[in-house]
Amino acid sequence: MAASCYSADTQHSIPGGCPAFALPPVTEGLTPFEVHVPQAAIDDLRLRLKLVRWPERETVNDWSQGVPLACAQALVDYWVNQYDWRKFESRINRFAQFRTRIDGIGIHFIHARSPHPRALPMILTHGWPGSVIEFFDVIERLTDPTKFGGRADDAFDVVVPSIPGFGFSDKPAEKGWNIERIARAWAVLMRERLGYERWVAQGGDWGSAITHALASQRPEGLIGAHVNLPLVAPEVLPTRPGNDEQRALQSIGLFLDRNAGYADEMNTRPQTIGYALNDSPLALAMWMYEKFGEWTDNRGNPEDALTRDQMLDDISLYWFTGTGASSARLYWESCAGKTIREHTFFSSTRASSARIELPMAASLSPRENYFAPRAWAEAAWSNLFYWHEVDRGGHFAALEQPELFATEMWQAFRVLRDATSTQ
Repeated sequence: MAASCYSADTQHSIPGGCPAFALPPVTEGLTPFEVHVPQAAIDDLRLRLKLVRWPERETVNDWSQGVPLACAQALVDYWVNQYDWRKFESRINRFAQFRTRIDGIGIHFIHARSPHPRALPMILTHGWPGSVIEFFDVIERLTDPTKFGGRADDAFDVVVPSIPGFGFSDKPAEKGWNIERIARAWAVLMRERLGYERWVAQGGDWGSAITHALASQRPEGLIGAHVNLPLVAPEVLPTRPGNDEQRALQSIGLFLDRNAGYADEMNTRPQTIGYALNDSPLALAMWMYEKFGEWTDNRGNPEDALTRDQMLDDISLYWFTGTGASSARLYWESCAGKTIREHTFFSSTRASSARIELPMAASLSPRENYFAPRAWAEAAWSNLFYWHEVDRGGHFAALEQPELFATEMWQAFRVLRDATSTQ
């Protein structure tokens, strides 16, 4: 390896290429953190993209075989010739970022404090193929709602961690980092590292699963939670479903039949797909870009819902951190190495949504992958304090519709604030 590509960091070096950066030492204290990728790593990425060996064109005129060649080539051309990673660095570094060691792992997080004295602390958890980027456009709306037409009493202190194996958190070097363990780490972060005595949680995708785990564990100080993907279903699925139940079954049926191949691969063989994702920026980009196409509220192309810069910020973050394999491993850890059909929640006859006593809330977007009926949530959650079906948006709620997402947080937790303030 050339001297210019050397780094002592083993967490985020890219074998055979230039390492992106070295993570700072981590302790149980709070170590300030900023992002700066060496120019050599950016040049290495561009060279790899210029040397791509393209496949032939698909034999259909739509996305049914995956990302169309023309769309892939247009995205890569923009990535090479117009995209500016340094703009992303400038943007993320405007937020206060830290790393701290919890349960042996370095955890990266953004911590945005509100200027309002009664702000309610909230931990926001991303999913895959997302990252902390999902929340960039909502952080200020949540910390200082008065700038955006909200009330000072609706303000939050915002904590946005990177899941272990994602972004600037460490990659687990041992088995066991499933959603339950991550939830326990989040409780340590909020209570022991940041000192919050009363706080709430929110998440989508894997963030929803982690938030459900937090709600089940009910750590000290957690007073409520909100998800934009309610993972609830009855013990036995209905044989004669009503309209809302039929919609739920159709949504999960479509996902399982047409869109779940990626999950089966990562559930069962994360290391194998990880070789491609860690070695080829094209493979990584298309693996993720396809989901931006399938899971957003768009009119046929991902760019209808998200800008190329938004998508490439996220894709580039995965590339420079070398987290293609480690992020995929969360599926294996949390789904016990089973296919998505075998995993209990998605079983055709049985669901595993355990009853949750913590106050829960949900906002559902029309293009979400799974659209649970309110009745199923009421059966699984003993205290459903807010439920709203919004009129736009998809799987990436905060990224796609930041104004709407922030409004939902204000309204949902206003109910909980009012209820708990009288206790």
